[in-house]
Amino acid sequence: MNYILKPLLVLQFLVLITSCGDQDKKDAADFFLKGNVALGQKNYAEALRLYDEAIAKNADFSDAYLNKGISLSKLNRHQEAYDVLTEALRIDPTLVQANLARAEIALDLGKKQETRVDLAQIAKEYKDSARYYLVRGNLAVADGNDTQAISEYDRTLQLDKRNVEAYVNRGAIYYKMNNLNYAETDFRSALVLDRAQPQALNNLGLIASKKKDWDEANSFFDQVLSKNPADPVAMNNKGYVLLQTGHPADALALIQRSLDILPENPYALRNLGMYYDQKGQSAEAIQSYQKAIDLAEPVEMLYGLAGDAYLRAGNKSQACTIWKQGAILKDSLAIEMLTANCN
Repeated sequence: MNYILKPLLVLQFLVLITSCGDQDKKDAADFFLKGNVALGQKNYAEALRLYDEAIAKNADFSDAYLNKGISLSKLNRHQEAYDVLTEALRIDPTLVQANLARAEIALDLGKKQETRVDLAQIAKEYKDSARYYLVRGNLAVADGNDTQAISEYDRTLQLDKRNVEAYVNRGAIYYKMNNLNYAETDFRSALVLDRAQPQALNNLGLIASKKKDWDEANSFFDQVLSKNPADPVAMNNKGYVLLQTGHPADALALIQRSLDILPENPYALRNLGMYYDQKGQSAEAIQSYQKAIDLAEPVEMLYGLAGDAYLRAGNKSQACTIWKQGAILKDSLAIEMLTANCN
């Protein structure tokens, strides 16, 4: 409907103590333990500083490299994190925790083959690990293999019934499959474990939007925004609801704020096009729809709406071309418009 987040990728950290030899190694161990405290408190910048101090005292401290890499990933510095984890494995090739952490980061960087290699290397050690199967599920999603992804998330939850990410990620697939009952069950299960989980709240809002239960949809999006007023996804989703309920000015303000934070959100660009459509500004609507199309991401109703804007602008030929493209991508509105207008 509006926006399903990509699957969550959250890394764990280890508390490992190096043996203390000379003073430098003792100091390194002290910095490492302080870094672990900061990491546990989600003070990632401070954790990074402390792990750097540990490494400065002991350049072969593989565990410090491991947790430094995780800290970097939490700061969205994924390529640096990948490189640091690679260094951890160079120092200690048996450090399988680094393989798992690197597999997750590689997937976030679009390095699917590297993810596969790391997962294969640690399959035996992690055969009973919920985190391992979660990453396998995320890789299956990236490969477009939704059935396999569900199987991997099922295994994750067999091993860890409190794995919030697995519920959210599996629910997102069920939503994509239009199995809204299963999706809703998973998202609500995630909220039992974490009542403020933003992806679950956003996605429940999408389900309510599909059902045209606008008040319930707004309540979910408002819960996200009450915790994080700058959440671009919730802002855009609420903007969509406002467009549907006769509040275009308020909708425009939210959609534009969302795009200021996340300029390449195709759902927000689609919603902006819908706003211009409502105002009868076909040229602006077409421009916004085309920007969304150019991002080449699946967006519900996008091709149907774009083609309709071209038709109302008097360009039936381009409208039919857009609808044909949408039909290939299984855009239900595009299929409907194509059948009705392009014989």
